Amino acid sequence: MESVYKELKNFKSKYPSTIAWRLKAHSKVIEKHLNPGEEILYVFAAQKGFSSIDIFSTYAVVLTNKRILMAQKRVLFGYLFLAVTPDMFNDLTVNTGIIWAKVNIDTVKERIVLSNISKQAVGEIETVITEYMMKEKKKYINPGEDR
Repeated sequence: MESVYKELKNFKSKYPSTIAWRLKAHSKVIEKHLNPGEEILYVFAAQKGFSSIDIFSTYAVVLTNKRILMAQKRVLFGYLFLAVTPDMFNDLTVNTGIIWAKVNIDTVKERIVLSNISKQAVGEIETVITEYMMKEKKKYINPGEDR
């Protein structure tokens, strides 16, 4: 739990305008779902959802050497957890507004919108996720396939 929480605190101190709450609780959920041999590459926090006024849906987002993990510890009981593997990843887009930005992760099954992120942070987030996914997606391309 220490490493995810520590990285979330570092992200939040680097980009203080990102709206994020209960980082320690969300970190515990991520730690629970880390698989053996999974290494943390990048960590950030965001609100999951389309609306910029919804500030109570903070998720911890972790890029590992195997997948993207997203988790939210609910206030009373339970939690929400989502994992995106490189074979399910399609595209990533960034939308910036006056104060905050949104990162849209398009997968085979759904579109995940992460909002209320500092505008200064989205360049770094986009670069890290896109670079990793481009590298990993090469493993899924059939070498005999014509493109």
